[in-house]
Amino acid sequence: MYDFELLKPATIDEAAAMLAEGDAQALGGGQTLLPTMKARLAQMDRLVALSGIDAIRGVCTDDDGRICIGGGTSHATVARECAKSYPALASLAGRIGDPAVRSRGTIGGSLANNDPSACYPAAVLASNATIVTNTRDIGADDFFQGMFTTALEEGEIITEVRFPVPEKAAYEKFIQPASRFPLVAVFVAKFADGVRVAVTGASSDGVFRWSEAEQALSDDWSADVVAGLAAPGAEGMISDLHGDGAYRAHLVKVMTARAVKGAV
Repeated sequence: MYDFELLKPATIDEAAAMLAEGDAQALGGGQTLLPTMKARLAQMDRLVALSGIDAIRGVCTDDDGRICIGGGTSHATVARECAKSYPALASLAGRIGDPAVRSRGTIGGSLANNDPSACYPAAVLASNATIVTNTRDIGADDFFQGMFTTALEEGEIITEVRFPVPEKAAYEKFIQPASRFPLVAVFVAKFADGVRVAVTGASSDGVFRWSEAEQALSDDWSADVVAGLAAPGAEGMISDLHGDGAYRAHLVKVMTARAVKGAV
């Protein structure tokens, strides 16, 4: 681990000011950043810990019925607090990593990192959630911009994520046992005006919407409909020792059908 200075602001304004000075990086739960620094794959002079900012922790429901989750809220809290209001989201959060990761990792940190196999991006994209920062609101379709890339600007902090609650939803995850990340996972959300299907773990560009499945399921909400679709193209899919692009493309169909069957 390189030497670094750890700063602990109590407010968003303090954190933003600290991030504007020198080579500073926001630190959420640290479940990705700290191991990366320990492996000497990244070096920062200053880490600005967001864990002491009470204003960005917790779960509530706004006047529009959206589930609003503070950016500093842990996975374990999301799993517990959303069990009744948004079961699919709670199920997703409750299967991230292991108990230690779920107690420390945060939704804001996961979204800001945008790992191509992270779970939360699929929920945000399928739910058409809004990412709120200290400067603006960003729609889900505009937020994710490729592997480890988002619309966040330098020093911008995720303060809240607002989830519209669908009529039905489910998250199906084919786990890679060593990492607990999904080899492929699909979040399906059925709204009154249509269906959204988001896939994570499969594409080298990160999370994406499967538009063909969305159209088919909007016309006929049935797992049988998914079986009749051609799998997404293998080109652009991740190929590694765990599975090639064609295998991952096949899993997209399998996980989507399972999600439709299990949606509540």
